[in-house]
Amino acid sequence: MTERLRVVANAEPVQTGVKNASALAAGLRHAVADTYRLIFKTHAYHWNVEGPQFYVLHHLTDEQYNQMFPAADDLAERIRALGELAPFSLAEVMRLSVITDLVGLPTTQEMIEDLAKDHAVVAVGFHALFNLAVESNDPVTADLATRRLAFHEQAAWMLRSTAK
Repeated sequence: MTERLRVVANAEPVQTGVKNASALAAGLRHAVADTYRLIFKTHAYHWNVEGPQFYVLHHLTDEQYNQMFPAADDLAERIRALGELAPFSLAEVMRLSVITDLVGLPTTQEMIEDLAKDHAVVAVGFHALFNLAVESNDPVTADLATRRLAFHEQAAWMLRSTAK
């Protein structure tokens, strides 16, 4: 057992071939921030939605924020795997995110339209992250971006369809 520990302790750093790790980590930090802001907004709308669409929207938003929470963990862990730090304060999350809040409590229709817009904006960010990952020879981040992109595009579509 001691020999095995000595071998691990003396191992060379893993060379993955990823280029631009700092730029990838920066893009991932923005993705974590956007995801956390969108989780909170989705959850807040979930709590406060009212009217004829209550049941459908209450369950749709529940499904969406529950899907985003573990995704934020995956994004943050990828940042750490690239050797950088994930966001560590709400102030940093707020600073890094493109998600904004509406003034006052929106109507149910405004909630749906706002969330659809936010998911589309976040999808654009994941498109850019995917492209950077491909250029940087980072298939892991590219795969993660693809999965998140698919989720946000689908969420935006579902919300837009609900808003009609």
